[in-house]
Amino acid sequence: MGNSEEQGGLGVPYRDLHIYVVQGVVRPDEEADLGHEFLGTWVEDETSFLFFPMPSRAKVDSLIKARPELSLLEEHHFSYEEWQGTRIEPTRIGEFVIIPPWHREGPGEGEVEIILDPGVVFGTGLHPTTRDCLRAMAHVHGKAAFETMLDLGTGTGILAVAAVRLGAKQVLAVDLNPLCVKTARRNVRLNGVEAVVEVLEGRAEDFTEKPADLVVANIHYEVLKELVEKERFREKPWLILSGLMRSQGRDMKTKLERSGLSIVREWDGEGTWTTLLVSAKNAKNA
Repeated sequence: MGNSEEQGGLGVPYRDLHIYVVQGVVRPDEEADLGHEFLGTWVEDETSFLFFPMPSRAKVDSLIKARPELSLLEEHHFSYEEWQGTRIEPTRIGEFVIIPPWHREGPGEGEVEIILDPGVVFGTGLHPTTRDCLRAMAHVHGKAAFETMLDLGTGTGILAVAAVRLGAKQVLAVDLNPLCVKTARRNVRLNGVEAVVEVLEGRAEDFTEKPADLVVANIHYEVLKELVEKERFREKPWLILSGLMRSQGRDMKTKLERSGLSIVREWDGEGTWTTLLVSAKNAKNA
């Protein structure tokens, strides 16, 4: 992915984003034909979102000509900041400071640095669920050491990197979206934690058997419901469940308590989102 030098020192990785919405799934082996400027593909059901930093309609048309089962639905142009919804600047959340790689500001005394290039993926640490997951991880760290972590729905990889900064020795980060996987791997490299964090593409439901002291699942409610039905998932010492709207959070608390799990603490993100810290043991005083 680009950096500020490549974009003339603008302080953002890209000036513009051109997004082509294609009906059908663009395969990974076809991405090389889209040119070296191509940023990546976001696949949602049977629709592919192709990201470029400059107008690239001719390349998309060429791809569709080679695969007639594909069709162009829409094309959009945003500034990078419009796409992310804000200017990407250093962000402080508790003891963490999240710094884009194109900023020269370093962490202050006692702060835990995470270098984060969100690329074209959401997950800069500004969303309430991401913020509250970081707070929940810090809370667990203050009560009990965790050496292994499973990060389900890793997005940009921000929580996986945070786990290493808190002392985790082994982290498995999983996402179903290949563009998230690519972005998370880049952020793992930027933070120099490749030896500790493994990023894999796959369904969260397929990784519940993996041993972990802590599981963080900031993911769709329908997936969370399936996860908590699995005994091996519920047996993990610590669970952080997020991505829940308030009513979904109430339902999830009921399910967890009926399974004998303890709700240690909860965070109410902007009055809309719920993040739950859950323990498999009696941890009401944690």
